[in-house]
Amino acid sequence: MSIQRFLVACAAALAASMSASYAGPCSHEIGRVQAEIDAKLEAKAAAGPSARESTAAKMHRQPTPDSIAAAETRLGEVSSQKVEAVAAAMARARQADQAGHQSACEQALVDAQRALGP
Repeated sequence: MSIQRFLVACAAALAASMSASYAGPCSHEIGRVQAEIDAKLEAKAAAGPSARESTAAKMHRQPTPDSIAAAETRLGEVSSQKVEAVAAAMARARQADQAGHQSACEQALVDAQRALGP
């Protein structure tokens, strides 16, 4: 009888974890656009000037997207307004995706791509 209870508990845990990982109607598009944004920023960073290595980098800490964007802004590669506009649009897309609003999510993704530019 204890094996049956164990199996029921495992099945319940599996079902709960599956519902927690539900992807919204726009999740794949968000991932694709985020990868596109990251690639564009990486290309701009590679083509532009470089800065001194920070103290955090010397301590073998990995950079975050925010720290990279801040460094690129300081170097003049990407304006802070552009970074804020892209971040806000991506946040709107994620919120719309979580709420299940596909058209609002798609519009926010278009806004993010437009804000980043060519």
